[in-house]
Amino acid sequence: QMTLVESGGGLVQAGASLRLSCSASLRTYSNYAMGWFRQAPGKERQFVAWIDSRGSKTVYADSVKGRFTISRDNDRDAVLLQMDSLKPEDTAAYYCAARSHFRGSENSNDYRYWGQGTQVTVSS
Repeated sequence: QMTLVESGGGLVQAGASLRLSCSASLRTYSNYAMGWFRQAPGKERQFVAWIDSRGSKTVYADSVKGRFTISRDNDRDAVLLQMDSLKPEDTAAYYCAARSHFRGSENSNDYRYWGQGTQVTVSS
């Protein structure tokens, strides 16, 4: 069983940056691909980015490409999401997730473990 805990959310103005962090409890975390998803009120959960288990491949949603960067620190069992040039439409609860596979996925159903989420609010 893996526990994921997100942190780093907050309220910022458009154009600002935030860095989300997700800490994993399981020592075999480095065997898992990690993803970030987000969900705005009244909307479905949306893929943001994933990184493979080795940290060698990343994939981003078109809406965040060039603004967000996903990375992982396997020594610290953590995955990060650097968010720059934030827009009001980025406002959502952000969730990290772990997939028991070396490669990530854009499908939330492929992830086994989920964090509780951290709120990001971007004002215009």
